[in-house]
Amino acid sequence: MDERMVLRDRLMLAVLPHVAFDGWSAAALRQGAADVDMGAAQLAALFPGGVADVVAQFSDWADRAMLAQLAGRDLSTMKVRARVTLAVRVRLELLAPWAEAVQRASSFLALPTHAGLAARLLYRTVDAAWYAAGDQATDFNYYTKRALLAAVQTATVLYWLSDRSPDHADTWAFLDRRIENVMAVGKGIATLSLPKLSSLKGWGGLVPSPLRFSRHLRQRV
Repeated sequence: MDERMVLRDRLMLAVLPHVAFDGWSAAALRQGAADVDMGAAQLAALFPGGVADVVAQFSDWADRAMLAQLAGRDLSTMKVRARVTLAVRVRLELLAPWAEAVQRASSFLALPTHAGLAARLLYRTVDAAWYAAGDQATDFNYYTKRALLAAVQTATVLYWLSDRSPDHADTWAFLDRRIENVMAVGKGIATLSLPKLSSLKGWGGLVPSPLRFSRHLRQRV
């Protein structure tokens, strides 16, 4: 990891405790920078896009941490379904100490002005999860898998944010059900193709829409 990325991670992590009180705001960024003895000039140099850049760094950090965790596990005996489920779960477990920051980041990204950034970050997350699962698809299946997992990812995050069950047991059960639904489409994501997908009436109802997720989140806030 290069020095700039290390500094960006360090500053982003320093900002997180302040997000619970000040949201993803310029004030939280300034306080985080002060905590690690970074001045305004360095803050601007590391995150020229301001708050949006720091939110993106938070998502990227979680993706990298998820991949690092999965790289240290033996996934060779696991089915693809189990690997994808584990990837989603590991990422959320890594984010557990920062649940408030996750909720506020989700609210920030749900704003119409941040729709492009939200889509890019979601794509990177599901792409990383499929990469960790050993996905080798290069045809239309590549996009199908990521679209379906994006819906599962957004729905699971929303459920997780509201879950008060011990050790988030209800969230993991919810995730298992959503993955089960996805795998039922076309008898498994790995076998989906464009003709099959277009012939399935109502397949989109099996997984929640990321757009509905954004509307629901804004209503909660």
